[in-house]
Amino acid sequence: SIVSNGSLIRERWFVKYGQYLDILAISCDSFNEDVNVLIGRGQGKLNHVENLRKLRRWCREYRVAFKINSVINRFNVDEDMRTHIQELNPVRWKVFQCLLIDGENAGDGALREAERFVISKEEFQGFLDRHREVPCLVPECNDKMKDSYLILDEYMRFLNCREGRKDPSRSILDVGVQEAIKFSGFDEATFLKRGGKYAWSKADLQLDW
Repeated sequence: SIVSNGSLIRERWFVKYGQYLDILAISCDSFNEDVNVLIGRGQGKLNHVENLRKLRRWCREYRVAFKINSVINRFNVDEDMRTHIQELNPVRWKVFQCLLIDGENAGDGALREAERFVISKEEFQGFLDRHREVPCLVPECNDKMKDSYLILDEYMRFLNCREGRKDPSRSILDVGVQEAIKFSGFDEATFLKRGGKYAWSKADLQLDW
């Protein structure tokens, strides 16, 4: 599977690689283009929402399962996305609560500042309640998200997020996977609880193309 904002994906890419791909997940935080620009999802002259619909069509034509990832934050928490999501009909709609990671999007030396995007658990739950009738919705609050992923950086080090920052293990190239993963902070029980184990192969999904 691949996660992308979709801005550089062209139909010729599907022609060449679609047969090898099970799931294409596209990041879409809003169906209001002004909001996308406000939160940094603007794609210049390319309309993000129109491009999303085009990618959805290509996924259907080239038999690639389609997924949407949305990060819910201060600027989209009151949005009603039901009609758009049901129209696009993804196999999964992952809905994340905006999460602060020290050194990445919060604190000194952060690559970007996300403090103004943060919402409370209650606000996130309000968004989920509004969309509870959407069958493909898979919610992830901060508590479920933080320790339920295995993340490798460019040096092949696991990144442990348990302390609210990304603390690297030693590289698997130096000590091997079994040793490095001990310092990953990964919580298998939380991973299973959030629905991390699911049918992801398009052969198993039995989609009606």
